[in-house]
Amino acid sequence: MKSFAILALLSLGLVARAAAVDAPPTEVVMIDHTKVDDAFAKNLPLMVNSSYKVLAARRADMPGQVEIHEHDTDVIFVTSGMATFVTGGVTKDAKPTDPGEIRGTSTTGGTVHHLTKGDVIIVPAGVPHWFTEVPGVFTYFVVKVTQK
Repeated sequence: MKSFAILALLSLGLVARAAAVDAPPTEVVMIDHTKVDDAFAKNLPLMVNSSYKVLAARRADMPGQVEIHEHDTDVIFVTSGMATFVTGGVTKDAKPTDPGEIRGTSTTGGTVHHLTKGDVIIVPAGVPHWFTEVPGVFTYFVVKVTQK
């Protein structure tokens, strides 16, 4: 996963060397709109480091798996489309996929949220969440704040 993030960042020209991925930048980072548009089109990360990740995400007519991030709080800002998003509940078939990451097939007893352009939803670390319905194209920024 880390090697994918490094390759994606290098391809976007956001870092000069792989070592910059480990620590957050100490200077202002401006990401040009053409790179943001490209990231949305290809579902690529915009910035990944030890303190946070910034992702440009895109879904089209497709629900997702249940996700549980043990160390990341997700701050999601919807930029287009709409989706049904469920948080909390008990995750079915939960299995670790990467260090600190768990995936499952569904949940029972969660809270249903209907997301649309302009909405922001914050999912604390450890809370199951998943897109259950995505009718059409749905785009959103995710800032993952890493808690150590």
